[in-house]
Amino acid sequence: MPQSVQNLVSRLTFRQLQVFKSVYELSSYSRAGDMLGLSQPAVSNQIRQLEHALEQPLFEYVGRQLYSTPTAKRLAQCIVAMFDEIQRFQEDLSTETGLIAGELTLVAVSTAQYIVPYLLRAYTNLHPNVTVNVKVMNRAAAIARLSEQHDELVIMGMVPNDKPMFSLPFLDNELIPVAPQHHPVLTAPNVSLQTFLEHGILLREAGSGNRLALELHCQKQRVRLQASMEIGSNDAIKHAVIAGLGVAVLPKLGILSELALGTLAQVPVNDFPLRRSWCLIHPQGRHPTPAMRSFIDYIQQNIGQFEHMFARMTQH
Repeated sequence: MPQSVQNLVSRLTFRQLQVFKSVYELSSYSRAGDMLGLSQPAVSNQIRQLEHALEQPLFEYVGRQLYSTPTAKRLAQCIVAMFDEIQRFQEDLSTETGLIAGELTLVAVSTAQYIVPYLLRAYTNLHPNVTVNVKVMNRAAAIARLSEQHDELVIMGMVPNDKPMFSLPFLDNELIPVAPQHHPVLTAPNVSLQTFLEHGILLREAGSGNRLALELHCQKQRVRLQASMEIGSNDAIKHAVIAGLGVAVLPKLGILSELALGTLAQVPVNDFPLRRSWCLIHPQGRHPTPAMRSFIDYIQQNIGQFEHMFARMTQH
């Protein structure tokens, strides 16, 4: 190690770097202090010591707003990389002792949010030292996360095919046509797909997994799909159908309560339900962390139990 680097390292502490990272991410001395349990003067003192060691300013006020200098932005990149490596080292140590620890981040597309809690119930009991974070987002955002090569697993229905992906199908995703109670289509004989769509189909935004599945089905049936309204979430579509704005195709697992209460009813449309699979995926070239590996193994070993559990839920 060059002498200049040794001299710099000898003047730095992990506490300074931790405080700096909090100030940088929160753009506030006071909020960083609240998060770390430090007073604002203590935070300011740590930052002054760090600036003295680096011989560079890290933050500056313009009016009452705190801004980061270019040096701070570069330092933040180094610290994030360093802390990530330390976390991986801790996970490796835990793996060597047979104890899985660390963080597990699951990204679930919005339609999968209903199943994730049931997947986690037994897993968290098996691995109490794993901290689980769940992020719910639309399909486009989830695909973007995959492209950014984060250490996380994604749960979605339609796996992107433009990049090599590890994909583990683990549960049926049954998409069913629904209408509000007392809707005339519910008593119509031999309802075709075309007839159903003519009652005003409510669709998710372009690129949504549910919409893609229905678009592919309509192409196969040579039926034109034209939205009467586009709505940005399945929950919003569900309530729009209940309110009488139209009909929809929705994941059955997400509307079990409404089906049981009778506020929504399944329409007997020919060639339905559509069946897709929920999949657990991550980029093929990305090496899973021990926590990720443990969750993949857990899902793989319990596919039969999940199928049985969710089948019972849909029958009630």
